[in-house]
Amino acid sequence: MIDLHYWPTPNGKKVTILLEETGLPYRIVPCAIGRGDQFKDEFLAISPNNRMPAIVDHAPVDGGPPVPVFESGAIMMYLADKAGLFYPRDLRGRSEVNQWLIWQMANQGPKSGEAGHFRRLGDSQGDQSYAKRRYADEVNRLYGVMDNRLYDRPYLAGDEYTIADMISYPWTVGWKDQGEDLDDFPYFKRWFRELSERPGVQRGMAVGADLSVDYGALPPEEIERLKAMLYNQRARPAPEGGLL
Repeated sequence: MIDLHYWPTPNGKKVTILLEETGLPYRIVPCAIGRGDQFKDEFLAISPNNRMPAIVDHAPVDGGPPVPVFESGAIMMYLADKAGLFYPRDLRGRSEVNQWLIWQMANQGPKSGEAGHFRRLGDSQGDQSYAKRRYADEVNRLYGVMDNRLYDRPYLAGDEYTIADMISYPWTVGWKDQGEDLDDFPYFKRWFRELSERPGVQRGMAVGADLSVDYGALPPEEIERLKAMLYNQRARPAPEGGLL
C-alpha cells in the first residue's frame, strides 16, 4: 500500500493520475496546505522541503522498510518503475521521458504557479503589471514549446503515452484562466483532448474533489495567521547538535 500525502492541486494530481493509470493500491492522507499541514514535523520527516505531494511505499520491491519519496517528479519515476509501466526501459526512450519530466518541474510548473500567484494577488501589494505580464508571457511560451513538440509525434516523449504526459497535463487544465486560446496551439489541443478522454486521467483528476477549506468562514485573525505562515517563507533553522 502507498500512502499519498495529497491535496488536490496540479502537483498532487500528477501522482493520482499515475496511480489510477497503473492500478497501484494507495490511500489518500490529506495534507491541507492552506492550513499548514506541510509544516508539521511528521510531514517534514517525509518531505523535508515542506511541499506536497509525498508518498510512503509500505511494500517496496526490495522487501525492506517503507520508502518515503518527496518531489512529484521523483515520485512519478519511483511509481512508474515500481509498476513497470509508462516509463521506457531502453536508454533512449527513458532519456526522452526524463528530459520532459525535468522540463515540467523546472519550467511549466514553476512558471505557471508564479503566473497564478500574481494574477490572484492583483495590485494589493503595489503595481504587479510587470510580474503578471512576465509570467503570462512565459506560460504562453511554454504552451508553444509543447505545441511544437507535438507537431510530429502523439506524445511528449514520442509514440508512447508516458509519465511525461501525465506530469504535464494537470498544469494545462486551467488554460482558460491562464489567458490562453487552445486554437493557437492545434497540436497541443489534439494531445489535450486525447488525454482528457482517458478514464485514468479523469479518475486521477477527480481525486480529492471532496477536500476543501472554506476560507471565507474563517475569522480574520486566522486568515492573517495563515498568510503569515504561508507567504514569504524563509529558512527553517536546523536543530543544534548535528554534524559540524
